[in-house]
Amino acid sequence: MNRVAGIETEYGCLVSDENGATDSWPAKIRNQVFRKLNAGALDLHYRDYEEPPGNGGFLLNGGRIYVDMGHLEYASPECSRLIDAVAADLAGDRLVQEAVRTLRAEKQVAFIKNNVDHQTGATFGCHENYLMKREVEFTPEALGMLLSFLATRQIFTGAGRVGQANPLTFEHEPPSEHTVDFQLSQRSDHIVNDIYQWVQFNRAIINARDEPLADHRRYRRLHLLMGDSNMSPYANALKIGITSLILTLLEEGIALPGVRLRNAVTATRQISRNGTGRGAVELENGKTRDALDIQYAFLSLCREQFSGSDPETDWLLNEWEYTLDALCLLEQRPGLLIGAVDWISKRYLLNLFREEEGLTWDHPWLQSLDLEYHNIDRNKGLFHTLEPPPRVAGWNAAADRPEAVHTPPDDTRAAGRGQAVARLMGRDGGGYVINWDSLTLDGRSPLSMADPFLTYCDDVGRYLS
Repeated sequence: MNRVAGIETEYGCLVSDENGATDSWPAKIRNQVFRKLNAGALDLHYRDYEEPPGNGGFLLNGGRIYVDMGHLEYASPECSRLIDAVAADLAGDRLVQEAVRTLRAEKQVAFIKNNVDHQTGATFGCHENYLMKREVEFTPEALGMLLSFLATRQIFTGAGRVGQANPLTFEHEPPSEHTVDFQLSQRSDHIVNDIYQWVQFNRAIINARDEPLADHRRYRRLHLLMGDSNMSPYANALKIGITSLILTLLEEGIALPGVRLRNAVTATRQISRNGTGRGAVELENGKTRDALDIQYAFLSLCREQFSGSDPETDWLLNEWEYTLDALCLLEQRPGLLIGAVDWISKRYLLNLFREEEGLTWDHPWLQSLDLEYHNIDRNKGLFHTLEPPPRVAGWNAAADRPEAVHTPPDDTRAAGRGQAVARLMGRDGGGYVINWDSLTLDGRSPLSMADPFLTYCDDVGRYLS
């Protein structure tokens, strides 16, 4: 990917016992992960005022699990290979579900890898992190190009949702009597800005805080808030991999004219609520252009620039083209993207049930099934009942690697961090501080791990000897 990338997943928690305390289950799962499954080393120190000692910790695979404002969150390790990034994301699901299983709590609680609560209107995130070169300038042209890509990529990255949310009043969007039965993205209704620093009450497409977690002279970290949590490993690969290609275009100063949107936030909502994978959006020059056509334009430029670079990139370009072509044929051959694109897969399952039971889209059963699509329990989650076409099934199987729960990528600093975690787990006496970019033991001078592309395995070995 020419960079390291990772995903932060905030899990929904569904408690079946009406008397159960929802807010206690994330802590129970965290404790099970560290104290019974021995999957990592708990923090012994405050990370900030909201993260006291024991709130979370780093894992053997180099990632991290913690409780964030009441919800369970998993941050995958730094990955430079696309298949590692997808496997590491799936590893979080495996670890959380293993904690549920070993607690024998499958009938009491379910963890849901989605982004909305239909009952309260709340949203929780899937945050993407991409390392970028510090010297990249986010000029209006570069930012406009990136926002156009991010607004339109939901035609293959959206997780789909029943209904709509109107959490805030938009001055530029008058109230509409038209109701949305089903839309592409779970997060689109909750995004109110294109770029902003603070995330809780002003969610933006791009988070502007400058926190590289690496050498700040060389790197920046692009933190994206508007993506959905994907159940499909194939969709996850497209999301991470193609976004990385677009960032490489920006780093190399390569522009794509004719795609800048008049308003990226409005366009994001329009594309999602259109519900077809298409839909015209207004450009900065006053013209309109179809979302699918904009994605084809990005594909064409990336083929021109990157074709033949390496097998991973060629696979990505070919699957991007396959997906866009299949979207063109969606009405005639919907099976081409079952198990590949989440919103298409979910809509297919919900339509089967809706037609069989004679239900309208506003029936509560459909909201319930919407959640069950995202259940990470493979014996219950609706996504796991799908039979994708061979090219999609092959990728999904290849990326599903159980060893990624305990084994870090071997070509980034996650390898050294995982090695440190293995040495420090259950350590009696003394203190340690593990961070993304450093390691400190017994109050000694920290071991800096400022370059995410180095493994630091030898350095960690010497430091802990």
